[in-house]
Amino acid sequence: MKTRLLLPLMLLSGCALDSGEGFAVLEPTVQARYAPTQDRQTGDGFQRLSSDFQVRLDNAALGVSHVELLGGAGTSGPTTFDPANPPPGYSLCHNGHCHRSDGALVDYADIEAELNGGGGSGASLVAALHVDGELDLVSSEPVAVECEPDCELPRTTLTRGVWEVTTVKLEGQVRDARVPARILARAFRLSLTSTGGGGGHEEEALFTVTGAVDVPSDREHEPRVKLALSLPVPSSIFDAVDWSTVVVDADGVADLGDSRNEAARKGVLDALADLTPQAEVRRENR
Repeated sequence: MKTRLLLPLMLLSGCALDSGEGFAVLEPTVQARYAPTQDRQTGDGFQRLSSDFQVRLDNAALGVSHVELLGGAGTSGPTTFDPANPPPGYSLCHNGHCHRSDGALVDYADIEAELNGGGGSGASLVAALHVDGELDLVSSEPVAVECEPDCELPRTTLTRGVWEVTTVKLEGQVRDARVPARILARAFRLSLTSTGGGGGHEEEALFTVTGAVDVPSDREHEPRVKLALSLPVPSSIFDAVDWSTVVVDADGVADLGDSRNEAARKGVLDALADLTPQAEVRRENR
């Protein structure tokens, strides 16, 4: 998964599109935001966790290299093939799809149909939205992003957005609501950045998240598409952490990036990877 994707000039329509010949034009924004819930509020900025610990998130950011917009039909469902051992021509199976050798992202169901003689074609990569810098979860402002190769779409239907998350930064406070308390109130942090890929020019994602997108690109719909993509991050991402077993450093900070806190770190990353991005679409005439 590269941070910069080179897409063919000939997309789903089968022909190159000159300026002004697209069926729709995207005006995309991307946002990641901390989303505390009312039923978990303690009244002083902390959120109750299912473990009876409480957290307050003070600083947080996600680095998203890009959001892949996929076009074409295809639904995910139960499969019998093993994503951990994909068939020849496929690799990097995650979040309901595998990467095919020609660059397409193919649903598990389509791969199984192909193995059984059905020949499913899967969804195709239509455009990549590139995000510069990190998305601040606390300030929570939408960021206008650029499309590669272009924000003009061929005739297709956008069906999914796949977020490639390469950085996670979380800082805050944790305390115990039980009496007697299992831990003293303390600061916590998690700072992770994915490592470079081939030759240091590629960047592997820490995880991906996938959300539904419904944007028909045709002559029957208004051509100007304001696409607002967002990823709400709730406090429940910390529910799986047993803070009483988390090792603190010399400064008394619970650093989830410490190798001794692998279980806690994995719990947070798994919860983040289970999140579902949202898409809001508004269409207008040119």
